[in-house]
Amino acid sequence: MNINTIKAVYFIGAGGIGMSALVRYFLSKGKKVGGYDRTPSELTEKLIEEGALIHYEENVALIPEEFLHPKTTLVVFTPAIPATHKELVYFQEHHFEIHKRAQVLGMLTQTEKGLCVAGTHGKTTTSTMAAFLLDHSHVGCNAFLGGISKNYHTNLLLSDKSEYVVIEADEFDRSFHWLTPYATVITATDSDHLDIYGTHEAYLESFRKYTSLIRPDGYLIMKEGLELKPDVQPGVTVYTYSVDKGDFHAENIRIHEGEIYFDYISPLGNIADIQLGVPVYVNIENGIAAMALAQIGGATPEEIKAAMPQFRGVDRRFDFKIKNSHIVFLSDYAHHPEEIRQSVTSIRRLYPDRKITAVFQPHLYTRTRDFYQDFARSLSLLDEVILLDIYPAREAPIPGVTSQLIYDNLRPGIEKSMCTKEELLDVLKHKKLDVLITLGAGDIDNFVPQIYELLKDR
Repeated sequence: MNINTIKAVYFIGAGGIGMSALVRYFLSKGKKVGGYDRTPSELTEKLIEEGALIHYEENVALIPEEFLHPKTTLVVFTPAIPATHKELVYFQEHHFEIHKRAQVLGMLTQTEKGLCVAGTHGKTTTSTMAAFLLDHSHVGCNAFLGGISKNYHTNLLLSDKSEYVVIEADEFDRSFHWLTPYATVITATDSDHLDIYGTHEAYLESFRKYTSLIRPDGYLIMKEGLELKPDVQPGVTVYTYSVDKGDFHAENIRIHEGEIYFDYISPLGNIADIQLGVPVYVNIENGIAAMALAQIGGATPEEIKAAMPQFRGVDRRFDFKIKNSHIVFLSDYAHHPEEIRQSVTSIRRLYPDRKITAVFQPHLYTRTRDFYQDFARSLSLLDEVILLDIYPAREAPIPGVTSQLIYDNLRPGIEKSMCTKEELLDVLKHKKLDVLITLGAGDIDNFVPQIYELLKDR
């Protein structure tokens, strides 16, 4: 693929969070950009405003003329698109150059220094924080993020001066095997995507292979205590990190009146009195990993210390909507049992004496089938749970797999209920709420504005 000879780029699944960053990238390069997505969203409407030609019906006749020339059109698709998709089949039959999103990102890591963040969870916040730190330093960076940065209101950062590109390295469908990282963080290797991998051993093997792709002059920054046995090339520097131990860690953690401060300990230079911009406990660890990447990229201690308190987070990641003495309401993307455990634990540390209620929308039938007992254990750390139906995303229903599996395994004595999305607002209207969090990666976020309106004057 030669970017210079390509005149048009067509995206199948244009509205996905990772795909949309590439849509914006190619628009910035002056290419004609278009594509298909299944449903309109706030993000697809913004892409259309920015110049992309997007439609919502799977129909070859709707592909604009400028994307019908095989020699000058690149087609990019997401693995969530079925192989039978009519537009994808058309491009295959007519011998267009077709790449997965990850392949295109991989090409960028061959020409720029890739600072990548991989792992079952924590990827989006850590990579967005690292990009923010570098952007607020003399180094700068390009970035393809897995969420919308609240500082920039986009998932794409571009720099004409920096050799670095920050990328969220996604393990779904082994996508991260297309990357050639200069430095990478691995945050976690808890099993996920078993519909793709089959076993935990195969999942770990995929991460082992990923570590072998790091450039020989590069860096691996691995969470302390992972099962993963890395397989790096000679010359790669391997570090560990965590909240309280490893090469990079925190000391002297102080949590006071909703703020978090700590001292950052690093082989590349310690930094005292770091203040977290998004003060939830799990962000101490995310921040340590992000600062490690920023230091490897060349950001100075002074630049990092000045930037950290200004970081506003990512949409749907500990996204506080209301925060007062009467009611706290936040939205979080957590959709894996360990993410939920970390989310609930972090909120409990902030509000140890308040009742915490969560609305949880399970994401995928396979993930619910494989982890329903783990979900129940994590959700049982709450005071109250309201369960919605499973969000299917790309999957067909599996007989016997419903939210009831989680409901039946919640701890005895917990307040619990189930309802449909359509019933949710009415259910919340009649509840006495103190701290409320919505959890899930599906369309639960569409209800957040309505919940905000319901709660803002309480």
